[in-house]
Amino acid sequence: MPIPASFQGRLKVPAIAAPMFLTSGPDLVVETCLNGVVGTFPALNQRSTEGFVEWLEEIESRLEGKDAAPYGVNLIVHRSNPRLQADLEQVVRYKVPLVITSLGAVPEVVKAVHSYGGLVFHDVINRRHAEKAAEAGVDGIIAVSAGAGGHAGTVSPFALVQEIRQVFDGTIILAGSISTGAQIAASRLMGADLAYLGTRFLATEESMVQAEYKAMVRDTHAADIVYTPKVSGVNANFLRPSVEAAGLDLAATDGHTGLDMENEAKAWKNVWSAGHGVGAIEDEPSAAELCQRLTAEYREAMEKACNDEFAG
Repeated sequence: MPIPASFQGRLKVPAIAAPMFLTSGPDLVVETCLNGVVGTFPALNQRSTEGFVEWLEEIESRLEGKDAAPYGVNLIVHRSNPRLQADLEQVVRYKVPLVITSLGAVPEVVKAVHSYGGLVFHDVINRRHAEKAAEAGVDGIIAVSAGAGGHAGTVSPFALVQEIRQVFDGTIILAGSISTGAQIAASRLMGADLAYLGTRFLATEESMVQAEYKAMVRDTHAADIVYTPKVSGVNANFLRPSVEAAGLDLAATDGHTGLDMENEAKAWKNVWSAGHGVGAIEDEPSAAELCQRLTAEYREAMEKACNDEFAG
């Protein structure tokens, strides 16, 4: 399975800390990278392209000369994102190592990133989207399976990874309820190259969300996650207590209205997203502590797998 050459020798565990809206910032990115996990953030976590540039400069300055994993930026490739072109120009200017695209596989974006040797990974929730991403020339496909936080899909990770592999021979990254090093190992054993962890990094010291959000992540379980289009117009997973606190009526008949980035930004400030993996989260470590824990758990799990009585 292909882990990109630019990642090899720089990761301590085959994992990416997913870019989370209103959550991931320079501190989380830098600490994960310094501890062998790819750190990422959404460009739209800054209110302007100028602010985005400030974060790029800060991250590059803090990682310069350090033994660190690569970092990445998430770009929303959707017509309702008015900043796409301006942010992409800065991505090219600063030669961001990894670009994660969401809500659209655009060959022109891929070409721009490839122009300086960068990588493009793209979010998908089904085989059809994977085929389109492959046609666009992406380097990796993120299989966003059932139970992932944010704009998740509904397909089992076992089925989704297998179907993507049938149409794509590049890097496959699995997302969906991954909270431990053993689960990272499981994703590798089932055919993914890298694991994608979002919800687990919500409850870390460097996460930018408020303390109440982190506490809710620690105190809830998979049954407390609701999958609905009623928050931002497209289906996503949210914490039920935050939905109820916002007074949102999930029984209302209105449903899928389509994505609008302005409404999305407003909605997610009060209604909090998370995946089914909340049930495995009971603490709030530093990002460094969490990465080190994931590495140790991964190595232990892989050693057990290799020594399994059925492994031959």
